[in-house]
Amino acid sequence: MGATQQDFRTLVGQLDELLGVGRNFDIVGRKLTIAGRSARLWVVNGYAQDALLERMISGWLALTDLQDAPDAESFVQRHVSACDASVQRDWDKAVTAVFSGKTLLVLEGYDGGMLLEAKQFPLRGVAEPDSSKVLRGAHDGFVENIMKNAALLRRRIRSPQLTLERLTAGERSQADIALCYMEGEADPKLVEEIRRKVQAIDVRSVSMGQESIFEALHPGQWYNPFPKVRYTERPDVATACIMEGDVLLMVDNSPAVMILPTTIFSFTESVNDYYFPPVIGTYLQIVRTVVLLMTLFITPLWYLLVKDPERLHESFRFLLIQDEYFVPLIVQLLLVELIVDLLKLAALNTPNALSSSFSMLGALILGDFAVQSRWLVPEVLVYMAFVAIANYAQYSYELAYATKLCRMGLLICIWLGDIWGFALGVVGVLVLVATTKPLVGKGYLYPLIPFNAKDLGALLHRRPISRHNT
Repeated sequence: MGATQQDFRTLVGQLDELLGVGRNFDIVGRKLTIAGRSARLWVVNGYAQDALLERMISGWLALTDLQDAPDAESFVQRHVSACDASVQRDWDKAVTAVFSGKTLLVLEGYDGGMLLEAKQFPLRGVAEPDSSKVLRGAHDGFVENIMKNAALLRRRIRSPQLTLERLTAGERSQADIALCYMEGEADPKLVEEIRRKVQAIDVRSVSMGQESIFEALHPGQWYNPFPKVRYTERPDVATACIMEGDVLLMVDNSPAVMILPTTIFSFTESVNDYYFPPVIGTYLQIVRTVVLLMTLFITPLWYLLVKDPERLHESFRFLLIQDEYFVPLIVQLLLVELIVDLLKLAALNTPNALSSSFSMLGALILGDFAVQSRWLVPEVLVYMAFVAIANYAQYSYELAYATKLCRMGLLICIWLGDIWGFALGVVGVLVLVATTKPLVGKGYLYPLIPFNAKDLGALLHRRPISRHNT
């Protein structure tokens, strides 16, 4: 199917049908006459930069002949003022490009269509992400536009070594994916492995953005809750990771960027650590690691100690429950675990105008009324309140929920097998962590397994800035 003089009308009719002109209200098909020749322009209404298109169309309508442009390539060079323009002879790709936001121009007598980059997506401001705020430092964040996200990286890394490769995934959605890395810093084998995995994605749609891409790249171990990839919505964090040799995957329509490779130790770091002096940053890393371990073990250990008061040492008698209760402790602990998640989900869907009323209602029902009715004992509320607050010390939601599920598993193991059940549960958690398979990289426990003292030391404490440390 070529755009020659003989079949121009047939070509236009076929493209109108493929693009849904007349069927879709947002697809604009405009008839033009350029230098006495028939032309047709297609664009998605809402994507186009009206001022740019009007300026180009006015220039085309003023042309009297096309002797200086015998083919489509010459026309693009001489009469198209858009910064990015190309000739496309594969009409399936041309249709996909229109749905991606480009403008398609077909001119009678030319073989192929001209794709013009005159799009402007609806965009929100680059505000700071709610999930990873800082006291100092930059307060911008990634948005849903992959080109704007790429610009935020370029603004911070003005080096020709910064490479941003464009890939696509999804048979229907044709989502744009950017593979970002520093030439000379990133491992070429790692980059090639990620590129091969992305190009091998065989799904019809990636409607959930980065999560759809991840599940298509890593379909196994659905039962393992530990996160196998890191996400960030902060350009400064993404920049630091690129400079250290990591690889980023940016997905269009998603503000979250995937950082590869991933280890469990990388979740002990936070952007706030690097906006404070090294001593304070190291202290914050230690606090975060200790709190992570406490959220995993504090309620199981307490339940194990008070489950059999006879074996409790005299110095730990203060841990015992003084009030009378009728609901078994294991039921109370698991019930509060579920109620905390219920409150999170409810708060997520609560309008801002009602958030204060919701907070008071939740505090009254779960606090005072639950204790007075003897459904819960105050000790359970205290420990679970600490766990709920401590979970927010981790910036990774996935790691927080992985810890939560392991904690609930430990409680059930203690209920079934007492101290031997606790030991079995701890072994199970360790095995689960050790067998976690990250998407790419040397292993989930690297640099502990395989051991690398230098990289392990860099993760466990905040080092001062140096030539190779960002």
